[in-house]
Amino acid sequence: MRLKGKVAIITGGGSGIGRATAQVFAREGATLALVDRDAAGLAETAALVGGALTFVSDVAAPGAAEADAAAVLAAHGRVDILYAAAGFSTGGTVLTTTPEDWDAVMRVHVNGTWLWARAVIPAMQRQGGGAIVTTGSQLALAGGAGNSAYIAAKGAILSLTRCMALDFVADGIRVNAVVPGAIETPLLMRSMGRRADPAEAAAKSRARHAMGRFGRPEEVAEGVLYLASDAASFTTGIALPVDGGWLAA
Repeated sequence: MRLKGKVAIITGGGSGIGRATAQVFAREGATLALVDRDAAGLAETAALVGGALTFVSDVAAPGAAEADAAAVLAAHGRVDILYAAAGFSTGGTVLTTTPEDWDAVMRVHVNGTWLWARAVIPAMQRQGGGAIVTTGSQLALAGGAGNSAYIAAKGAILSLTRCMALDFVADGIRVNAVVPGAIETPLLMRSMGRRADPAEAAAKSRARHAMGRFGRPEEVAEGVLYLASDAASFTTGIALPVDGGWLAA
């Protein structure tokens, strides 16, 4: 088991890629702590993995990450892995996105990633290392239409990831990003539902991937596992695409 003896925190653990990653981490022996605003989804994930510490929290709320991380440390004595998966999108161009929606998307994605990294890095420094995995998007590298706040936030996360990788490499902390393509998650379904013709939009998106399909959450989770595990001991500061060939096409 590749994560035996490791304590892992997953934000956005109540559904989608966060839930799939919790299942993969549990399979590999990790002790889990899960964070999400969705209490019901969080409870479902905890049941699927055979139990975990759970925190019904807003990842970007002031003081929440520090308090939750402190509770994990009190329970388990260490934090080895952070996977920051929490996120959502609203759609819209810079003209149609409201200031409130822009701020909300940036707050959850960028602030949530920053605050959680800030909360766990001191513990990782004390224990001599750790691994942080953030969540980007293929759209942050290739561009995309009609989702400006989400794509800009993912671009900021990729830049933050590289900065953290360099800032904390001497502490033995590796920081990498997983870069999913379009993945069969509730977030994707909501995004398609905003289009005038959701079925047509979904078909076009599938065709944009060289593999001709959407990805599955567990396929991204396996990429997260690699980045979080000792198999990636010489890997930091990268953006790992799990995108069905989107960026190659």
